[in-house]
Amino acid sequence: MHDPASQYVVVVSHRGDWRNYPENSIPAIESVIRMGVDMMELDLKMTKDSVLVLCHDWSLDRTTTGHGAVSDYTYEELLQFDLKRGHGIAIPGLKIPTLRQALEVCKDRITVNVDQGYEYYDQVLSIAEELGVTDQLLIKGGRLWNEVEEKLAEHPHNLMYMPVVTLNGSEWSHTLFESYITDGVPQMAYELCFDELNDEAHETINRVLKSGSKVWINTIWASLCGGYDDDRAFDSDDPAMVYDTILNLGTSIIQTDRPEFLIRYLESIGRR
Repeated sequence: MHDPASQYVVVVSHRGDWRNYPENSIPAIESVIRMGVDMMELDLKMTKDSVLVLCHDWSLDRTTTGHGAVSDYTYEELLQFDLKRGHGIAIPGLKIPTLRQALEVCKDRITVNVDQGYEYYDQVLSIAEELGVTDQLLIKGGRLWNEVEEKLAEHPHNLMYMPVVTLNGSEWSHTLFESYITDGVPQMAYELCFDELNDEAHETINRVLKSGSKVWINTIWASLCGGYDDDRAFDSDDPAMVYDTILNLGTSIIQTDRPEFLIRYLESIGRR
């Protein structure tokens, strides 16, 4: 993660192994660890009694047998609900994990990408410090660099941080990116999202690489990677048509919805 010259491609699993287990669940995390994934991506929400739990949606309806907002329940109240697989079938007895429980599983085994969590930075850092996993956690956000610098300056020891930039030609997208790239201090990585692999995408990627930072691309959905996504690679007779296009941009971190498939491909071309 910290070597911009490395040819090793870091594989990030989106919400764990959600094809075989409920997303953001302990079994989903254990599964990607067994696969050899480098980083597990998880999403955070806060309960009514200020417990950080793993859940992507604000609502419980899609991923659990519960209804309503996560924030309307205490953690103890959430335990009455079971997690559901991707096709909507509940698994009796499998509950929403807390961030602490998830990090205890990940400790010394896999790095963790905290999504939807920057607003809880202080709480996440406190738990990470207590468990001794701070250096394993990457948190990301879409705030201006001066705001992030102020937050990081509040603590002697911080999580890894990465900006997320959506390349859509907007003034805000330009302002956000420029706040980082003109600072002169290379970021560890930039997560770049684009629905079209156009001149803006190519120019931004080249500037990131020249700055000494790594490029992170999401192949989870076509709208985030110009159409070069995991399902297109999986359904193709030649996944190189998809993945090599992404890799040839200079990408060295890929967040995927098909981690095992991507790992096998990267091994076949000597990038792991």
